Amino acid sequence: MKQRIRVTAICEHEGKVLLLKRAAGRVVGMDNYELPTGKIVFGEQPDEAMARIIYENLAVQAQELMLEDVVTFTNLESASALANLFVVFRVNFDAQAEIKLTNERHVAYSWQEVERVNELRLDEASGMVLQIIQNKANRPKLAERMANFGQESEGGNLTASGVITVYTDGGSRGNPGPSGVGYYILDADGKEIKRGGEFLGMSNSRLAEYYGLKEGLEQAIELGYKKVNFMSDSLMMVNQLNGVYQVKNKDLMQVYSDVLKLLENLDSFSFTHVPRSKNTEADAEVNKIIDLHTQRAEW
Repeated sequence: MKQRIRVTAICEHEGKVLLLKRAAGRVVGMDNYELPTGKIVFGEQPDEAMARIIYENLAVQAQELMLEDVVTFTNLESASALANLFVVFRVNFDAQAEIKLTNERHVAYSWQEVERVNELRLDEASGMVLQIIQNKANRPKLAERMANFGQESEGGNLTASGVITVYTDGGSRGNPGPSGVGYYILDADGKEIKRGGEFLGMSNSRLAEYYGLKEGLEQAIELGYKKVNFMSDSLMMVNQLNGVYQVKNKDLMQVYSDVLKLLENLDSFSFTHVPRSKNTEADAEVNKIIDLHTQRAEW
């Protein structure tokens, strides 16, 4: 497996991030926007490489460099896998300095609002870096509402002390293979509110777990609840949502972002890991929906 090591810069000013537009070439999509990015020359430290790349690409001097993160992910390049390692810096320079593009790789630059960056056609690596950084920035907001779990909440169908519980599950036969999700919702007294499932098609188990959570979350929102305890037998997913681990898997990034966005509709919530033996109802919904669709395929 080949490995690509790069340094990349997040330059922000007044809530906007600097993006460079790549010159169109013979390869379709080469006119994408990207973050200032470049290679580390042999013998350089990452921060030295970052300062050099900022000057070589923008003709401005970096005044401050702060290590933000080290991002790793794997994608396919032709028939082989490519491992990516990006050392990400937040870079500040004089806002009054005149940016001058100094190479043929870029034809323009643009300051874009962070919230609208995803509307652009981004270079794949830059898109991954920005998504990871944005998700990381959302963690304090999630933590605050998770800390409020158990406090009184108004709105929705909840009483001041009431909490609904949503059990979710996802499974894949073959991993990857035919996949489905299931959910099972209980009120504060342990009475069933709703259950169900959805067929995903061909997927893998870790994606199915996240789509199961997304489906259960959407159901809770649709029913008007504001205070939810989510139960799952996926320890990986629970730890990621509780901030123990960061999500840096390319295939999970979009659904993870969707879940974070949906959580903004709740007043408070928690994520709890349960053994599979305590998640039998949601698991049954998963198997029922997969059985239904695989039997149809056999017909």
